[in-house]
Amino acid sequence: MKTVLIIVTLVEVLLLVVVLAGYLIAIAATLRRVSSTLGLVTFGVRVIEKQTEPIGPTLREINGALEQVADALGQAAGDGPAAAGTATAETPGSAQSPPG
Repeated sequence: MKTVLIIVTLVEVLLLVVVLAGYLIAIAATLRRVSSTLGLVTFGVRVIEKQTEPIGPTLREINGALEQVADALGQAAGDGPAAAGTATAETPGSAQSPPG
């Protein structure tokens, strides 16, 4: 009787090891696919970075020109350059009513 129990226990342990090995192999395969996908994403991000690199200086020029336009519009409205940047920050209804 003891021999049968020992054999059954060894079979159960062997079955447990086989099942765990199967799961570990499945996890390793999934991690390999994830690693491959992350490599492709990293490559794509680097390509996007290189392709958009020339935009930086052009955007600085555009922003400089827009600041000049905003200053000119502020001066034309009589607000001056300092108030031109804050005029757009107000939300409707945020103006205070005169003291009454």
